Amino acid sequence: MTRRLRHALLVLAALVAVGGGYALLVPAPQQATAQTGQTQIDQGRALYERACISCHGANLQGAPGRGPGLVGVGDAAVYFQVSTGRMPLARSEDRGYRKDPQPQFDPDTEQGRANLAALGAYIQANGGGPTTPAETGPELIGSDVAHGGELYRLNCASCHHFTGRGGILADGRYPPRLEAATPEQMYTAMLSGPMAMPVFSDRQLTPEEKKDIIAYVLAVRGQNNAPGGFTLGELGPAAEGLVAFVVGLVALVGVAAWIGARS
Repeated sequence: MTRRLRHALLVLAALVAVGGGYALLVPAPQQATAQTGQTQIDQGRALYERACISCHGANLQGAPGRGPGLVGVGDAAVYFQVSTGRMPLARSEDRGYRKDPQPQFDPDTEQGRANLAALGAYIQANGGGPTTPAETGPELIGSDVAHGGELYRLNCASCHHFTGRGGILADGRYPPRLEAATPEQMYTAMLSGPMAMPVFSDRQLTPEEKKDIIAYVLAVRGQNNAPGGFTLGELGPAAEGLVAFVVGLVALVGVAAWIGARS
């Protein structure tokens, strides 16, 4: 009996040791995280089927004449397009200009942020692409405004004007004004390159450089950029050059007419 009892105690001790080791090596929170991730993707699929499938197709490959494919655009493109109200379109012929986002995707509400994250997770899980940064709000604002200004003038001012007031490009394209863009929207726009905007990967602009550009845009908001003069619509060199050309041409014609009258 003593020997049998000793063997039973040894077996029990071995079972306890194996169970404790398993609990340490495979903790429950990891399983819960994986389940939550799949639940988020499933929620994003449901949102996609309600709001996006008619234009972008059941398999994200796009629909001819309605919308492009979304394979590879990534979570960053989803956040920018949907949080700024550019998508979903009310009608297929609408242009993707900034407007109030749908209430279910409003980034200012907790439910809207959750839906944006879920929709982005579904798109990300089906093709990959650039992802929305983990930082939010003030964490995306850099500390070197002067450096951000240099980078902005080099990479952004030709389209968005020197202070983010937008501008005019060829073929009727219109770079948007940046006065309402949040740090998250500016960062994801640089990652995803919407419309005519180029993509700025982390090799072209490091995360810190992107944050410095955001700091510059925020720093020049609300400034009076035409002290003692005319704003000319604040459309940048295109409008200024046109006004200079018209004024100069009228002046030349006037001078020529005056010389002809004198002679």
